[in-house]
Amino acid sequence: MPVDVRWATTDDAPALAILLCAMATHYRQTPLDHGRAAATARQWLSDESPAYPHFALAFLDGEPAGLASVAIAHPGIDLERLMFLKDLFVRDGARDRGVGRAIIGFLAGYCVERGIGRIDLTAEDWNEGALRFYDRLGAERHGQKIFLRLSGDALNRVARTRRRPGAKAGVHQARQDSRSARRRASRQPPRLRHSMAK
Repeated sequence: MPVDVRWATTDDAPALAILLCAMATHYRQTPLDHGRAAATARQWLSDESPAYPHFALAFLDGEPAGLASVAIAHPGIDLERLMFLKDLFVRDGARDRGVGRAIIGFLAGYCVERGIGRIDLTAEDWNEGALRFYDRLGAERHGQKIFLRLSGDALNRVARTRRRPGAKAGVHQARQDSRSARRRASRQPPRLRHSMAK
């Protein structure tokens, strides 16, 4: 039977929850509570814009078989959008039945139809099966990029450094503003801070 791939809707929240729970188990993460996963999936899917879907689901014999989690980005340099494939997962019982290829084919077709120029993705360096799969598809390896992540304490620390609307300026900014005001009041040009070589 052929693999059916489609963008997930809110009606697919139970199927998405099954796949998220299976993915957590496959990657030896803490098991997910199915009820909580279903509620979270429903919330995610209800928040999506039809113009920018996030989850593609694959079904085999009517059962959830795999998923792709994606994001559409606007890099700006070449004025061409890209799709970032965050996760591609196929349940153990559905492997070697064309599910992964069907999902990637579905995503590639979506990109071509909408003028999205490429699919970017990452794979664990130890996952030889995934690397071989992407090699067979013709994916190019780009060694000039390093995958980085801001999370946990680092994410919270960076978030605290942003200036909130309406917040008072920092001490340094307040001093600069005070100096600028005094210069304007005295109508004198600012002093140069460097000296010319003689």
